[in-house]
Amino acid sequence: TGGFVPPRPFRVNAGPVHAYALAADLSTKYLSEVGAGDHLLIVGRDGSTREGVVGRAKVEPRPCLRVDLARGDATGQVFLQQAETVRLAGVGGPLPVTKARAGDAVLVQADERGTHVGMRISVDVKEK
Repeated sequence: TGGFVPPRPFRVNAGPVHAYALAADLSTKYLSEVGAGDHLLIVGRDGSTREGVVGRAKVEPRPCLRVDLARGDATGQVFLQQAETVRLAGVGGPLPVTKARAGDAVLVQADERGTHVGMRISVDVKEK
């Protein structure tokens, strides 16, 4: 649309199809595999969780940007849609990715375990 679209609490602009979503049963799915009726885990800024059911999923081309993350010696990255409605869980509240800057503190879920075909496994995995 080109104009500002206000955030809607029922909508998630998740990111590229190769990114993961965490299912309510703690397995993972590629976003390209998520569809209506799937049960996903919703995590609040305080760490609380609840189950949500997908009402609709659509895949369409959108511009993305890469967000690099670091915690101590651990690093990672995620591609997210470049839109003011896509927000990170900032320490002080929601942080639109379009306003995020180097050094901003955000909440992430770090996991020491890898995944294979959607299931967590105990193996040394290094993603780049």
